[in-house]
Amino acid sequence: MPLTRAATQAALRLGAVALAGSLLAACGSGASDTAADEPGGKVTLTVDLFGSFGYKEAGLYAEYEKLHPGVTIKQTDTEDEADYWKSLQTRLAGGGGLADVQGVEVGRIASVTQQQADRFEDLRKYGADGLKNQFAEAKWAAATGKNGEVLGLGTDVGPEAMCYRTDLLEQAGLPTDRDELAEKWSTWDGYLELGKQYKAKAPGKSAWLDSVGSLFSIMIGQEEERYYDASGALIWETNPALKTAWEASVEASGAGLSAKLDQWSPQWNQAFAAGSFATLPCPAWMLGYIKGQAGETGKGKWDVAELPGGAGNWGGSYLAVPKAAKNKKEAYELIKWLTAPEQQAKIFAKQGNFPSSTGAIAEVAGTTDPYFSGAPIGKIFGDAAKAAPVQVLGVHDQNINQQITNALSEVERKGLAPEKAWENAKKGVANTLG
Repeated sequence: MPLTRAATQAALRLGAVALAGSLLAACGSGASDTAADEPGGKVTLTVDLFGSFGYKEAGLYAEYEKLHPGVTIKQTDTEDEADYWKSLQTRLAGGGGLADVQGVEVGRIASVTQQQADRFEDLRKYGADGLKNQFAEAKWAAATGKNGEVLGLGTDVGPEAMCYRTDLLEQAGLPTDRDELAEKWSTWDGYLELGKQYKAKAPGKSAWLDSVGSLFSIMIGQEEERYYDASGALIWETNPALKTAWEASVEASGAGLSAKLDQWSPQWNQAFAAGSFATLPCPAWMLGYIKGQAGETGKGKWDVAELPGGAGNWGGSYLAVPKAAKNKKEAYELIKWLTAPEQQAKIFAKQGNFPSSTGAIAEVAGTTDPYFSGAPIGKIFGDAAKAAPVQVLGVHDQNINQQITNALSEVERKGLAPEKAWENAKKGVANTLG
């Protein structure tokens, strides 16, 4: 998940997504699975996640428990992924307090495969190697250890688009048709130019976008190499693509296009219902978040268009089983079921988290969403997923991204000079890397 689907809310009021009849028929229950083989057939599986993976909301836990008499699933979650990861590291070091299933954000998976493989189960011992062809190649490879260990099963990926408020754009005299907008903001320069036009006639106190940090994250998600190169060397300070994303974000701040809202903050959450910004660069998993925050009053006011600058990816997660888990075999059976194509399709239908399963991707191609004005989200996000670059993942991707977005927040909220903010980002990264 989710940076990330990182830091999404733990509980969302989710709107339903309209699916073609073929998709609904494809979402089978997988009833051939067998019950857990604990004594007496009873076992409690603990699942510890960050944000909202949507399993509880989509009814998948209840369905699994019905299919597996005697199995009870108990989930805990942390809203902020950074807080979750810090706690997980403490528990992994101590060996106690770990759940049977732990979520891992894609920005952390390199840390698991390169530094912590000895603390997670190699899922090959339970037959996971037979699932390889079920997942997109890059998704599978990212969770593979140095010696071929399978250290997690992929949940979703984060293909990117642009979510926008049709009512606000109309009031500002701008087009609202998704195809026309996609053409006008085919480049990021075009997007910023439209933003300046919006600002001139913006209704109320609304801004063009929520924060320049979200702009940076979405732009850098379009790049194959971001913070590390393919050899594992740090390149973020000299990467021209990162500099371009930084400069565009600084320009947006200087032009007054941002609502200056830190993502995941209470003020940001409230802004969805208040109509405080007109556009939001959005990975697929953000759709469920928007529905949860904007509520029923936002239905039909939002739409989705193609992203400026080409396809990209932001976020996605894995489910892993710690070696200290109490019910390792049963935990594997659960995550195998949750990440199967049928369940991934259901999660997309309920929440918008785009599948990493190749079979599920084909199933959801015709999906539309009435909440987002009938947008063909299956096609928009599916095309983006197919075109998105295979990203180089580094051990500290998430930490570096956080330091840069923190620095951009200083620019837009405190008026700090961009040069000074960049120096602060460099210091923050240095401290993070130790």
